[in-house]
Amino acid sequence: MLTPLDDTLWHQLPTTFDHVWTSDPRWFDRFWFAIYSPDGRVAIQVTMGAYRNMNVMDGGAVVIVGGRQYNLRVSRALHRDANTVCGPLSVRVAEPLKAFDLLIAPGEQAVHGEIHWECVEPAHEEHPHYTRLQGRTVEDYRRFDQIGQATGWLEVEGRRIEIDRWWACRDHSWGVRRGMGVSEPVTGPKLSLAEKGHVMSFLFFSTDTMSGSLLFSGRGDDVPYTTGVVTDRHTQAQLHASKIKLEVELHEGTRRFKRCGVRVSLEDGRELNLAVQARGASIAMQGLGYSGGYNDGQGLGAWRADQHMEHDIWDVSHPSKVVFPNGTHKEHWHRIQPVSLQTELDGQVSQGSGSMTLTIAGKLPAHLQLQA
Repeated sequence: MLTPLDDTLWHQLPTTFDHVWTSDPRWFDRFWFAIYSPDGRVAIQVTMGAYRNMNVMDGGAVVIVGGRQYNLRVSRALHRDANTVCGPLSVRVAEPLKAFDLLIAPGEQAVHGEIHWECVEPAHEEHPHYTRLQGRTVEDYRRFDQIGQATGWLEVEGRRIEIDRWWACRDHSWGVRRGMGVSEPVTGPKLSLAEKGHVMSFLFFSTDTMSGSLLFSGRGDDVPYTTGVVTDRHTQAQLHASKIKLEVELHEGTRRFKRCGVRVSLEDGRELNLAVQARGASIAMQGLGYSGGYNDGQGLGAWRADQHMEHDIWDVSHPSKVVFPNGTHKEHWHRIQPVSLQTELDGQVSQGSGSMTLTIAGKLPAHLQLQA
């Protein structure tokens, strides 16, 4: 069936834009934005994704203020409607690869407002993500990353927050990925995390002299996945990361980090060192719908209804526990942390800001060193 996208000159298959090349229900196409105040005390994230084979568009917005996380999760039937609007949430492309308008209309939820997200440098592609498990392709997707700044305002429970060129980043990913829309089919036994362990680190950062995105994922003693681009902000020269090592100091009794040392081997043989410091509360990503989020626990891409919205407020003041409105609590494993950092390259030191995901699951893998 024809859609407005078919009246462009960018077809890549001899078919219409209303479907994709695979029938895999996990096919997704998703925006993600992060915005942090200079002191790290206000953290904002917005996401929106389309799942062609699940007939779903979903999205979410979270705001942390004063250790409280305000969540909005929305979902609707896709019905070939390419407009990136879902309930009160809109993501409008003001200029492709450069600028976006993130809008939350007033409603029953506690948060509304308008934010203009604008890049400060070009987007950079990651290496392709491709994984097989027991002979079956479980991941085949692409992602690009970008550093930016944000301006606008949000109103949270009647309190207006002005956003003036706050540090920001984003990514855009698409393809087939685990945990999207449906449960993973069983393909035979595999070693548990208790036996093998897993660590994943994803850092966006920028200083006056450089910026970058660095992704490391290691499971047990398997060969880890590493991708990253570091950009000289004056010349726009780029270097790719060939190896990443992590040294982490955790909050006592938790898997949440206080500080992290990131050692990056660059393709030209030089070494970049980053000293990363957690700042403010970390976002519990289930509030945004990720990692088994939504009240039904099915996470991103699952069919819910023609129109669906839910919202809640969580206490995230503890570094590890999330306290729900009914007083129960949970250790959320998927958290994204505003950070400050210091970089050192060729003896030159600079200070900056960033956003870091660091998840540690099961047995501590050999890829991770813990600080005393």
